Amino acid sequence: MPDATDADGLTVGQVSARLGVTVRALHHWDEIGLARPSLRTAAGYRLYTAGDLERLHRIVVYREIGLGLDKIQAILDHSTTDVPGALRAQRTQVAERIDRLQQLGVGLDRMIDAHERGLLLTVEEQAAIFGPQWDPDGPARARQRYGDTTQWRQYAERSASRGPEEWQAVADATVGLDRALADAMDAGVAPGSAEAGRLVGRHREVFASYFPLTRQMQVCLGRMYEADPGFAAHYDGIRSGLAAWLRRIIDADARAHGIDPDTATWQ
Repeated sequence: MPDATDADGLTVGQVSARLGVTVRALHHWDEIGLARPSLRTAAGYRLYTAGDLERLHRIVVYREIGLGLDKIQAILDHSTTDVPGALRAQRTQVAERIDRLQQLGVGLDRMIDAHERGLLLTVEEQAAIFGPQWDPDGPARARQRYGDTTQWRQYAERSASRGPEEWQAVADATVGLDRALADAMDAGVAPGSAEAGRLVGRHREVFASYFPLTRQMQVCLGRMYEADPGFAAHYDGIRSGLAAWLRRIIDADARAHGIDPDTATWQ
């Protein structure tokens, strides 16, 4: 390697600053023979010439479009390399990556909307799926009340991936559960019985459409079903006394699994 004065070329640090490439990368490219400085000072410092800098510019461009170092070296050093073909292949990969990123962007937009709105359905879709008694302002009130909780985040993540068909399946499962609860109460199913336990398990499964529900959390919901006027009106509108009966079968199931309903907390 020819000797030179500092005025004949640029140091590694100067090239790093000019091209926005780390010194470590320049050293690596030197070691693998991809871009070696042509000059060295009497003191042993590497210096890059104008020709070296032009090669480095091309390396940076090829790296930015995603070519690997082996492919870059082949393009720069082998005249037989099909450069247009290599670039076309990389252009195809870039287009595919752009498409994936666009899809990711759409998914992120839905996730943001779901965290902020809860349901990604129009008012008309909500009424068609959940019935005319459905209050479209309910999700907004729920966000105000529960928006900082883990459960709201879990609910939003599920909501982001659902369209009208998926929500219709959730609504159908809920209606089916309500009907089964009312029929069981009418049939005299006793709290603590095997049938009551199956219904409590089914309730947890249906509710998992919104967020994971532990038995302790289910006990807390049972209390709310009976005490909250809105929930009580819903269940008692299906069958008189259903809200209280639902709480009793939930409490009995909790006891059977070693949980004291009187001390259960939301966990």
